[in-house]
Amino acid sequence: MRKLRKKTAALLKDRKGNMMPLVVAVTICMLIIILGVAEYMRLVITAAGIKDAMESAVISTVNDNYNEVYHSVREGYAAGYEPDGESFSPSVDYGDIYSRMCFLLGLEEDGAGYVRINNGGEMEYCLSNLCVYIHNNALGAGGGPYYADASIRLEVPVRFAGKIITNMSINLKVRAAYTEKF
Repeated sequence: MRKLRKKTAALLKDRKGNMMPLVVAVTICMLIIILGVAEYMRLVITAAGIKDAMESAVISTVNDNYNEVYHSVREGYAAGYEPDGESFSPSVDYGDIYSRMCFLLGLEEDGAGYVRINNGGEMEYCLSNLCVYIHNNALGAGGGPYYADASIRLEVPVRFAGKIITNMSINLKVRAAYTEKF
């Protein structure tokens, strides 16, 4: 019995492996931090890609308005008007930004918005509440850009360890302008 006590005491006094719990704790903390940073980067990259696609769609809409702007450019300013007999009437084309974004991003219509479904059948993000405002200069305003402002609501599920924690919900805003060159 005495020998057993001496062996137990010697094992308890031995310092070999006493850092093992700390190493495990630090490793788990580092893993959690890396997972958090990876999820943050996924959200940033997703939002940036959607904003780029939206900018492209809005730029296309502004460029599609060139035929309305051309008449005014000849008069020395950019605005969306067309000849209407003896005067000019406003002519603005809002285009179809959603369909351009669906083409660029591979979206599917889902009730009040458009969603992107990944290969696993889960929703990657949802776009809704598109709002487009095309600023049309007044006739005889003497210049200035002809521009379009657009905003859209983006919802992306935030995941951690394979489970959805919450949704990141932000408004993305873009502006595209047309300015006459000559």
